[in-house]
Amino acid sequence: MNADMIVALRELEREKGIAFETILQGLDEAMAAAYKTAWKQENPDADDDFVGFRAEIDPETGEMRMFQQVLEEVDTEDGEGVEMKVLSEEEVKVTEDFRGRIGAQTAKQVIFQKLRDAEREMTYEEFAGREGDVVTGIVQQSERRYTLLDLGKVEALLPQAEQVPSEPYRNGERLKAYITEVRRGAKGPQIVVSRTHPGLLKRLFEMEVPEIEDGVVEIKAVAREPGHRSKIAVWSNEPAVDPVGACVGPKGSRVRNVVTELRGEKIDVVPWSDSAAELVANALQPAKVNRVIVDPESQTAQVVVPDYQLSLAIGKEGQNARLAARLTGWRIDIKSESQAAAPEAPAEA
Repeated sequence: MNADMIVALRELEREKGIAFETILQGLDEAMAAAYKTAWKQENPDADDDFVGFRAEIDPETGEMRMFQQVLEEVDTEDGEGVEMKVLSEEEVKVTEDFRGRIGAQTAKQVIFQKLRDAEREMTYEEFAGREGDVVTGIVQQSERRYTLLDLGKVEALLPQAEQVPSEPYRNGERLKAYITEVRRGAKGPQIVVSRTHPGLLKRLFEMEVPEIEDGVVEIKAVAREPGHRSKIAVWSNEPAVDPVGACVGPKGSRVRNVVTELRGEKIDVVPWSDSAAELVANALQPAKVNRVIVDPESQTAQVVVPDYQLSLAIGKEGQNARLAARLTGWRIDIKSESQAAAPEAPAEA
């Protein structure tokens, strides 16, 4: 350590944003650990559990001093463990060999580690709090359990549970995903993303439709069966703006872009209503509904549709009715006109 090293550390602080005191503290600790290792090699029979070392680097000149400590094992304040207490310490002479060869190597390792830590922390800070955002990455690796997306500074993990079974992920292709979690990891920030989350559909529409970004149109509810079909209910805060038309776009261009990103997932855009009956009727589109009778107490909606619309209202394997129920939060019972008109069978005695 010397004055030139101090100048270099100050420059590092300015360029990389790593606090000078942080690096210096790391150097103190690393130098002390390195010196103890060297001391132990020269004193193999010594009881090193009760011997410690403390390094002190002058922040102006870079001059290093080393202190040997005598340690004692004492109980912690809570009485549930033990800790090492410094009984005394005295300065020891640091050899030129340690100052030169070992010291330089140790300093290099510490600086590189601090740089890596700082870059990881900066990357974490960049993504922390971004749960709910959509990111675009390049598929790096796709296995049965997970797929890795390269986001540039960091990789994101797309677990199998967050993947759409019908979507193949090929190396090198670009893919949008929804951030569900950002957490610190031993090797840097861990970012977990999803392709199945309903929020992905919502965010894609927000990116495609300026009226949503401007707050003129709102997405009130979303229901998805990833890879198959989705429904969104939209509302306009301005009477002159058609919320469905805004989301569909000229000649269907906006909704088509979302469908393309979701690899062909069908999307129904329906108008939101504060009237439960009207909302349920809208949610069952593209089927036409004759009437809806709602029971707020049981949160059930009795729906009657024309006979020829029954299968459309229910959908393949009940999908349309199921999505409408998720979108509205109501239990939906669908009957055709004929079924509704038919007298109920008398109860058996």
